[in-house]
Amino acid sequence: MTEFGVLDDHTGWRKDFERRLRASYAAAGFGVPAAERMLEGVRESIGDWTVAEITDTGTRVGHVAVVVSDDNGLVAGRIGDLHVDAPHAGRGHEQAARDWAEGWCAERGAGRIGIRLTEPAGGLFDDYGVRGQLRARRVGSPPEPVDGVTARPMTQAEYPEWLAAEKASYAGDIIRAGALNGEEAVLKSDRDFAQLLPEGLATPDNTFLVLEAAGGPIGTGWLRHGHLPGVTYGYSLHVQERHRGKGYGRAAMSAGELATLAAGDSTLMFTVWGGNEVAMNLYTSAGYRVVEEMRSLALPRSAA
Repeated sequence: MTEFGVLDDHTGWRKDFERRLRASYAAAGFGVPAAERMLEGVRESIGDWTVAEITDTGTRVGHVAVVVSDDNGLVAGRIGDLHVDAPHAGRGHEQAARDWAEGWCAERGAGRIGIRLTEPAGGLFDDYGVRGQLRARRVGSPPEPVDGVTARPMTQAEYPEWLAAEKASYAGDIIRAGALNGEEAVLKSDRDFAQLLPEGLATPDNTFLVLEAAGGPIGTGWLRHGHLPGVTYGYSLHVQERHRGKGYGRAAMSAGELATLAAGDSTLMFTVWGGNEVAMNLYTSAGYRVVEEMRSLALPRSAA
């Protein structure tokens, strides 16, 4: 019988949790300094988590961690960790832990529950909607150029139109992923871009590209170098709609990888929002590993 006991001392769980996260980050191509920076962000939040030991007839089989907080005015729950040790996996403890976590959050008024998956969950959260993925790949050598496609720096005259389009696209991604409504998404987009690009095109450690083919522009790219030690973050690699389906998506990624290496970084990382299956498939075919996947579900869960 699966039972749960809330822990006062998180030391043992925390050590194992961080070990598993380090392994996940290393597999995605992050070096030790980058992995530690990722862990720093996690450590800032776990102090408020409630951690329960999962037991079966007195034997510890795993842990589950939960928290409830305000998310843009909505009380939201989160499963910070749900792990069953390998010798005890597949015996129903995972589903029992999920049910316990959802009930714990619902009892505290949560109208939604989310989880950040960093390891395979065996389909346990397939009915949770995908809100976004963090993808990464280590760039070992310069990619082969795509015939007929070049990349050049964006000009100051091109920047305002690009910025307006990027802000609108970002807000649309947030809405499609179900994270915020229209007005909230626009406000978040305005705030985030103001923070990320305080000096516009001249903001240090950023590369802005225009992709060209057949004598004209076909897309754009925006990358931030040193986002983590040795890691470039690709905020956007965009191919114009009328030029899609011609292999230019891979060309845009190649341009981003070349810019990553030119800046002295060795890993390229992207976020892809839920609902963008085309981008997810492209990243998968190009060897970009899912580092983290964010999923969510409305509470209370339907009995169906």
